[in-house]
Amino acid sequence: EVHLVESGGGLVQAGGSLRLSCTASGFPFVDYAIGWFRQAPGKGRQGVACISNSDANTYYADSVKGRFTIESDNAKRTVYLQMNSLKPEDTAVYYCAVGLNCISLSNWAQGTQVTVSS
Repeated sequence: EVHLVESGGGLVQAGGSLRLSCTASGFPFVDYAIGWFRQAPGKGRQGVACISNSDANTYYADSVKGRFTIESDNAKRTVYLQMNSLKPEDTAVYYCAVGLNCISLSNWAQGTQVTVSS
């Protein structure tokens, strides 16, 4: 059974940093892709970043390029989202999800709140 556990959300001032973690179990980690999405109040879910563990390719939304970095630690079965230079518009619930590739992500985790104050 696929199981994802997120951690690392919180409250930070604009310009600050946070690191989110997504720890996975129940599937061959190195063969799958893990991505981060976010959903702000009243808005739809937005893809933020994704890493394909099989080839280490990464993908980012234009709104976070140069500020966010996605990394994978295969030994710990954990994907990290390092978020720097945070802006109030980054405020959202952040979810990680897993799939065979970055196009077919599903199996959402419970979500972690990120709040950036101005």
